[in-house]
Amino acid sequence: MNPVSGAGHELLAAAVTHAPPESTQQAVGYPSLFLLIVIGALVPVVPTGALVSSAAVVAFHQTAPFSLLLVFGVSAFAAFLGDVALYWLGQRGMGSKLGSPLLERSRGLGEGSKWLAAIRERAPEERLAHAQDKLADHGVMVLVLSRLVPAGRIPVMLACLMAKMPLRQFARGDVPACLAWAATYQLIGILGGSLFSEPWEGVVAAVGLTLVISAAPAAWRRLRGDRADGSDGQHA
Repeated sequence: MNPVSGAGHELLAAAVTHAPPESTQQAVGYPSLFLLIVIGALVPVVPTGALVSSAAVVAFHQTAPFSLLLVFGVSAFAAFLGDVALYWLGQRGMGSKLGSPLLERSRGLGEGSKWLAAIRERAPEERLAHAQDKLADHGVMVLVLSRLVPAGRIPVMLACLMAKMPLRQFARGDVPACLAWAATYQLIGILGGSLFSEPWEGVVAAVGLTLVISAAPAAWRRLRGDRADGSDGQHA
């Protein structure tokens, strides 16, 4: 046997054997999950759904009781706090003198106005109008669907801000939305964990599935736009 290869196998075995215990993983993992989801709610570029699914895969393979329940609770609570904080910042922007025209530009504006401008940039006119219609028809219950539909949260939040919905009313509607969101992505993680014996394989599968789900609406809108352009070109 090659001594170098043998040494490599010994190092790998030692690394697996001396992996951090579950208690250490949880002590680091849950606060990290909480912080990343809050950041992802405030700055909607972090794929928070993939984080929840990945954490659920790891928890599925752990022996500690209530691991999956802790992942669910931490994820839902962090998402709720992030949503409420972002809505509060948006309210500050709407209440400013420069907030009413929806902040076409953010340079020189106050802190709340800058957050409102960031929200406005992520809500195209078509989706904002659709969100306003849904809000008028279904009230705060539309928040549940907005949390489950990729890229649906920000347009609905802006529609709530424009409707001058009180923070308390928004928070009441956001509670079931965050619970449903955490449950959905945790189920994706549990599915990935149950299909593979190794946690990393389940994480890869869960992350891949959540990214596909996130990208699907944008791809569909782009496809519809291309078809519409092609149809207009034929009729011209």
